[in-house]
Amino acid sequence: MRTRIGLFGSALLLLLAGCTAAVDADKERAALLATDGQWMKSAGDAQKFASFYASDASFYPAGAPVVKGRDAIQAAFKQLSSAPGFALSWTVTSSQIATAGDIAYLTGAYEVKFTGGEEKGKYITVWKKQADGGWQVTNDIFNADAAPPPPPPPAPGAHTLLAPAQLTFGPAPPSLPPGAKLAVLSGDPSKSEPFVLRAQLPAGYTVPPHWHPTDEHVSVLAGTLAAGMGDTIDKAAMTDLPAGGYALMPAQMHHYVIAKTAVTIQVHAMGPFAINYVNPADDPSRAKN
Repeated sequence: MRTRIGLFGSALLLLLAGCTAAVDADKERAALLATDGQWMKSAGDAQKFASFYASDASFYPAGAPVVKGRDAIQAAFKQLSSAPGFALSWTVTSSQIATAGDIAYLTGAYEVKFTGGEEKGKYITVWKKQADGGWQVTNDIFNADAAPPPPPPPAPGAHTLLAPAQLTFGPAPPSLPPGAKLAVLSGDPSKSEPFVLRAQLPAGYTVPPHWHPTDEHVSVLAGTLAAGMGDTIDKAAMTDLPAGGYALMPAQMHHYVIAKTAVTIQVHAMGPFAINYVNPADDPSRAKN
């Protein structure tokens, strides 16, 4: 009897082993590369592009803090892809599928083009297979092959002379809270070059905690502006800057500002201008999606 049970048990184990399908790495690789190709084609649509990330994914842009979560990645990519002439493409040079078939790694080279320049670099993306059999990105890491070239010096003898009546003010870009009016005095904030702009802010105008990719020099020309540092607004910790006041906001430093009265400020910085909110929900441009 024991012999029969032993033979039966062995046969059952063999049967179960035969019913466990081995992972077909080539099939999984083909499915993953097809998904990766669809992802690249969606680079012109920030919402669709972000849908390829897992909800808790991490995005590691060079020279900036890590961005956590699909919603935050969408906001960051929308800011990045808003540069004039933006176009993103990449080429996979290596793909690795884990033995269990649930994790994969893709490496390769990318190219970003925009008006007036381009950037080439390398990347690693980590993918995880989902319950429905599809693949989503959990980690996206990339950096450029070379540092960006310095901006060209201004043409010899170039100058700008503007009387107050010649300044043309328009509405703030959608990445800033509504209500502000801006006038560009020199340069082009959308390009990689120095620029100067003047802003008129109504009393109470508030820009929640945020950071910029380059240093910003802010001079208060009229009124009183309050500024604070950190990830949350703390009015008690803010510093009042009356007319004649000045603030240097270093690149990537988290800060916030409130106009205590109607305020006019002047900003000197290196473009392209970008504002990244600590809390992506504070980005007014997201409300228009």
